[in-house]
Amino acid sequence: MRIAPVLLAGALALAGCGKSETPTDAPAADTGTGEVAAPTAPVEPTAAMGEQIFRRCVACHTIDKGGSNGIGPNLYGVAGRAVASHAGFSYSNAMKAKGGVWDTAALDTYLAAPMKAVPGTRMAFAGVPDAVDRKALILYLESQK
Repeated sequence: MRIAPVLLAGALALAGCGKSETPTDAPAADTGTGEVAAPTAPVEPTAAMGEQIFRRCVACHTIDKGGSNGIGPNLYGVAGRAVASHAGFSYSNAMKAKGGVWDTAALDTYLAAPMKAVPGTRMAFAGVPDAVDRKALILYLESQK
């Protein structure tokens, strides 16, 4: 019978795990000096940030004008280009069947989760789950023309 209070205490301790002490929409916190800390502004994505994020892609892709294909196609000028249309690259049947143009929306959907967006793609990359990072990457790709 002595084990019940220990189990109850353990259950209550675990019930609080993972919960934030302050709600995410809480007002700015007092810093203890009487000043209120300003909430941090959202990060505005830039092409320069996207260039850094593109470093994750260089194992398979090049982005130089007239550059060669790697494991994946050269991505210079990909923004606005028809899907599966870069000369000299052997695209998967799934990518050929996708159709369309690599506009901002198509790039965003694909880069979020490539294998979900185009089942059967040979691009074995989990994607860029962070929306700000993805937007920055797209800005970088759009600047490469």
